[in-house]
Amino acid sequence: MKHIAVVFLLIISQLVSAQKKTESTIVVDGVCNMCKNRIEKALDVPGILYAEWNKKTKHLRVVYRPAEITLDSIHYLINQAGHDTEKSKAPDEIYYSLAPCCNYRDTNNIHRKE
Repeated sequence: MKHIAVVFLLIISQLVSAQKKTESTIVVDGVCNMCKNRIEKALDVPGILYAEWNKKTKHLRVVYRPAEITLDSIHYLINQAGHDTEKSKAPDEIYYSLAPCCNYRDTNNIHRKE
């Protein structure tokens, strides 16, 4: 009976530890609502529980399960959507394929003045 209880407790502890979540804030470049939608949609993947980007502050709040996805992978997904983060830069060919209104590197972009 003791062995069964020990096995049961081990299984429960594994399930509980697998459910741990972490919250991080990442600075992500972008300028408009199209950027917001693109950034948040890029993070609609397993392991990410919540992602919301604030256009004014450029802060992305993300809640994720580190057992399923790493913070480096989150930066990579954002970069692959065409957006720079505080840690890494989007590939130029992806960035330059964005709509002109989304060109956050362009200091003359009308959306940067909002």
